[in-house]
Amino acid sequence: VNTCVDVVLSGVKLLEALGLEPGDGKNHAVLNSRQDLREAFTHFMEKGAAAERFFSDAETFHRIAQTASEYPGAQLYVGGNAALIGQKLATNPDLEILLCGPVGPKLHELLDENVVVPPESMQERDEFHLILEYQAGEEWGQVRAPNANRFIFSHDLSNGALNMLEVFVSSLDEFQPDLVVLSGLHMMEGQSKEMRQRRLMEAVASISDIPTDIPIHLELASMTDQDFMSNIMHQQVFPLVNSIGLNEQELLFLTQSASGPHASLASWSGVPDVGVVSDILFWILKEHGKTADRTSDLTRIHFHTLAYHILVTVDGYWGNQVAAVAAGARAAGTQACATETIDTSKVFLKAPLEFVTSQTEAPSKISLNPDEPVVHWHREGVSFHFTPVLVCKDPVRTVGLGDAISAVGLLYSEVYSH
Repeated sequence: VNTCVDVVLSGVKLLEALGLEPGDGKNHAVLNSRQDLREAFTHFMEKGAAAERFFSDAETFHRIAQTASEYPGAQLYVGGNAALIGQKLATNPDLEILLCGPVGPKLHELLDENVVVPPESMQERDEFHLILEYQAGEEWGQVRAPNANRFIFSHDLSNGALNMLEVFVSSLDEFQPDLVVLSGLHMMEGQSKEMRQRRLMEAVASISDIPTDIPIHLELASMTDQDFMSNIMHQQVFPLVNSIGLNEQELLFLTQSASGPHASLASWSGVPDVGVVSDILFWILKEHGKTADRTSDLTRIHFHTLAYHILVTVDGYWGNQVAAVAAGARAAGTQACATETIDTSKVFLKAPLEFVTSQTEAPSKISLNPDEPVVHWHREGVSFHFTPVLVCKDPVRTVGLGDAISAVGLLYSEVYSH
């Protein structure tokens, strides 16, 4: 239920168009004015670090967004996990997609014709997310960026409150979907604790109304509040969904939030260790997934990191995993390079060619065979399907890559009816 228009442009050029002069940088947790924007952008450009901030003043933000979206060379894209997953699925001509999120006129124009938006989801004004890019070595005043990165800011109230969730669930009766994909829970972190808790309970009540014979996939995204993550996992959302999609940052945050295996690991160094990743994925399904004596529906996790993907499923609920995980990996290579098929001159392998399947159990050692790029192993009723990714050398666009991977993986997955 999170949708927006991503406006991508040069940060320095936008600030100049707003009549702002270069000066000293300063970090702001929330942006209240153009001056705060200038200082925060300068602060992060100097570090070469990515950051995302909320802009509190609605009117000032809308004026900035208008300047940005009309700036020559600014690129407008579909944004928000829900809309990006919907767009990716809509590239299949046989599918019809129902998208509920705040949809303004510009976003509506950018969406694929296979994407249906209920009238209640339409807004007079788009939710704009401004993505201010800078290049390695780019200068502004005294500041020189050590590497390329981006600074993102928005005044997005609708997505943060999951305003369209009830509209979405009530539209399902008429639409009769074969699959439901949810995303946007991470957007609630901007709310007060009380508001967030109340809204999460309402979300859980809404999700519980979805008929049990329709599989539900939840796409996670970057979060910073461990209590909130723990709530989503333990008593509320995980047991209601059949499948989740996440990356290495979200996986590590998840195990840290719930004191799971390898929770003492502060961060990944280089390519995430396959054995460590497998231990955490196995623990999620064993602790929070479907078992004979637990009323949870969770039976599938699609994990993606730059170098490789793993699809983990509880036996007896899913089929076609080899094709699903391979298709997700192929989508990563083609979308990042913006090519129709994998161009071998534009990609390279970063995955380990040998690895162990666990760091806690007696592991098996696996060597990759190029002729059979999907490797399968098994652990106590749980199947693991691993494939390396052909990583794009010079990525054209990385926004929404995880969403594309999850969408394509779902498209190729077979659900067994019970």
